[in-house]
Amino acid sequence: MITTVVGSFGIDLKEPKTLGEKVKSAIGLYDPYKIAIEEAVKLQLDCGIDIIGDGQPRGDMVGSFVKHIPGFSYEMNSSVIVSKIRAPQVDIMIKDLKYAQKVLDAEIKNRNMPKEEADRKGVKLMLTGPSTIVHSSRLESFYKDRNPAIIDCAHALRREVESAEKAGAKYVQIDDPFLSTGMVDLKVAKESIGILTDGIEMPMAMHVCGNLNECFKEIAKFPIDILDCEFAGNNVNIGVLEENADLLSGKKLGFGCVDSA
Repeated sequence: MITTVVGSFGIDLKEPKTLGEKVKSAIGLYDPYKIAIEEAVKLQLDCGIDIIGDGQPRGDMVGSFVKHIPGFSYEMNSSVIVSKIRAPQVDIMIKDLKYAQKVLDAEIKNRNMPKEEADRKGVKLMLTGPSTIVHSSRLESFYKDRNPAIIDCAHALRREVESAEKAGAKYVQIDDPFLSTGMVDLKVAKESIGILTDGIEMPMAMHVCGNLNECFKEIAKFPIDILDCEFAGNNVNIGVLEENADLLSGKKLGFGCVDSA
């Protein structure tokens, strides 16, 4: 069984302490995010995790992306759609992904990890889904409805998926928790996920938390390779899975069995 941590890892950013760190900070070379990523990778390996995330140290799941996507404004921890959503000209999280892979490679060597164990290891990109980003944002003047914004957001995020594949990610985990709220048009959501996954050769996963009784039959049809859901302490979802497991034919199931909140 392959293991991973779905959400952020909760690593605190550390102030420079050593003389070397203080010197780096003084000349602008101290990067607390790299230190947080390094710590997150090492802690996940200590816990026996196979697919490593960077810990998402740069902020919340919406702000981390919309700060870099044209069409969004992000102030006071609030996302606003102010104009047409367009693809960013630069990668957003790929630098952190590559650094996590670098740390992972070094740790595999330093720990003298057996080849069979090392072959299971890898890094993933955690990408907030377009439906969740748009439904977490306030509409201003450009869009009268959220659905076109969701499609545009998916096109904007496509670059990040392609860059993750080029960088050697084990897979991409699309986090779209809003799909279980009843607020999202699931047909539009399915189209948006298809924009992200079409033609991508690496595995594509989608994580949906919350109760699935109203959405499982639909999200099971989404064009993904892995459907990851919340089951820890959630008898509703376990029952939904038992009744509808046949709908996952051809897909893998990410079984959320530990609640770390």
